[in-house]
Amino acid sequence: MAGTASTAEGTDLLARLADAHEDYERCRERVAEIGEDDLRALADAHDEATTLLDRYEGRATGSGDFEAFVTFQSAFAEHTEDLPDDLPAREAFERAAERIDKRRLTERDFERAREALSTAEESIARLDDRATARERYREARRAVLERRRDADERIEELSAVRRYGEADLDAPVEELRKPIAAYDETVREAFGRFRREESARDVLAFVATTAPYPLVPFVLPPTDLESYVERHEAGTEPIPTLLEYAGYSGSKLDHYVADSQELKRHVATHCTYLERLDAAPLEVGWPPPPADRLWWRARELVSVASRFADEDCIAALRRVRGLARDRERYERLREAARAREVLDAETRERLQRGEIRQEVATLRDERERLDEALSTYPAV
Repeated sequence: MAGTASTAEGTDLLARLADAHEDYERCRERVAEIGEDDLRALADAHDEATTLLDRYEGRATGSGDFEAFVTFQSAFAEHTEDLPDDLPAREAFERAAERIDKRRLTERDFERAREALSTAEESIARLDDRATARERYREARRAVLERRRDADERIEELSAVRRYGEADLDAPVEELRKPIAAYDETVREAFGRFRREESARDVLAFVATTAPYPLVPFVLPPTDLESYVERHEAGTEPIPTLLEYAGYSGSKLDHYVADSQELKRHVATHCTYLERLDAAPLEVGWPPPPADRLWWRARELVSVASRFADEDCIAALRRVRGLARDRERYERLREAARAREVLDAETRERLQRGEIRQEVATLRDERERLDEALSTYPAV
């Protein structure tokens, strides 16, 4: 969504919206010429008349069912007589009644009655035409709304790129990267050992204790899995062993656990959870979070990680937390780190040539035109 292509697409959407609105207004006026209530009454009358024709055509023609013939003629005549005098296209029903007012009816008579009703169908079609035009108008307006949202998102994205372009790309970001990478690697190794060597019971119990720490976003264990490892001997095995058990056949598993069906029911159904349980919620990641978030998150991480990690890991975490003390410097380095992640060589060249600035200006102009159109053509 950039440059001339962006402008051309937006212009096309606006043209479609204007055309759809004009068509909808024309169809709405055609309904208003007769009146919506009258058209709906006409549609009901037409439905009843065609229902009678369909119901009796096979029975009231030729020398068939005389009783059906009499009932049909009587019912159709009564239906026509009961219609309001001012009903639009009432004469169509009268002509249809004349077509079947005969002592003997043929299929051609029914066909001619339907032809007589066609003028009523033409009027009724105004309601369908309006509904079709309204949906086309709504779709065109939705497309403009989506385009408006896309323009907003792109403007926000490019504005962030321009901000990153103002960052000091030569700043010594290794001051942040090295301690954060060292901690992340240490905590991954520590949690990996914990997961491999300790019992599933202890590991899941640890994960459950992280619930009061919202900045350490572990997914809590499924209730039935947690209950199983607490109550069964298999819960004393490490998670890799439980996952291996879950892949065994029932007969093979009987050699390792007392109740193979229980393990299958509570462990095999949660293999995905156990396989995905890793140190990611404990890592800081790169680029790092804002200084305030890092400070408070590291505080929670110390409380959580100290339950399984050694002092070297906790010391590395405290060094990471210390980075946030000089917030001004931290944010400058962090902004430079984020800029390096976002700004590839091509984007930097576009910034230098002013293309990003021009695209933002073009998008803002387009957004203004989209807003004007949405105001001009309201929702229906």
